[in-house]
Amino acid sequence: MLEKDVVIETKDGTMPAFVTHPDEGGPYPVILFYMDAPGIREELRDMARRLGTVGYYVVLPNLYYREGSPVDIMVDRSEETMKRMFGYMRTLSNGKIVSDTEGMLAFAAQDAQAKSGAVGIVGYCMSGPFVTAAAAAYPDQIAAAASIYGAGLVTDRDDSPHLQLDKIKGEIYFACAETDHWAPKETIDELEDALKAAGTNHRIEWYPGTEHGFAFPERDVFHKLAGERHWERLFDLFGRNLNGLAV
Repeated sequence: MLEKDVVIETKDGTMPAFVTHPDEGGPYPVILFYMDAPGIREELRDMARRLGTVGYYVVLPNLYYREGSPVDIMVDRSEETMKRMFGYMRTLSNGKIVSDTEGMLAFAAQDAQAKSGAVGIVGYCMSGPFVTAAAAAYPDQIAAAASIYGAGLVTDRDDSPHLQLDKIKGEIYFACAETDHWAPKETIDELEDALKAAGTNHRIEWYPGTEHGFAFPERDVFHKLAGERHWERLFDLFGRNLNGLAV
């Protein structure tokens, strides 16, 4: 495996990112990996590496770059740290991440190790709506998207992702925790109704016995079997749609 820290030019500045991919057999299909609210940390880099090892060029950007955020902002769950995290999270929007995605796609297009053509995206927690919005904004490039316990997928705002579902041409997968304060069942039911109405190629899957954050190995709610299932789903989704290695 090869990995490097890079800087991606966006309309709003320069965005640090972590890139990883195999060291032989490229170029590789591109996967954009959108972080959760705590920000970039080694746990996420390891998850990006796991995607990369099966034959992908993975880009993990620091979406908080506009705020000058250091990595690993969530070193504990103290009240002060949580307040800081939510403050960073509120600086983001679907529109900003759609704009950043343009920069990421342009960056990958200039790297010989990144394969042109179909792109995949995956986002966790706060990035569930970002993934959905990006899939709608770049329908001719994003062929596969995955939201893992995404929060804010249906809102009363004009930029709510569920209002753009008819623009998505690729396949989109939603992994949902059984117990999730940030994405309760009634919200997911509303999302499913919108997906069906839009004719979006999708799958919503519930993970029994899990809580929000179940796929993160360093969380106290980590659920090993569910975490492994989510990897199985991602490998299959991207394998079928990006000409990678299907399981």
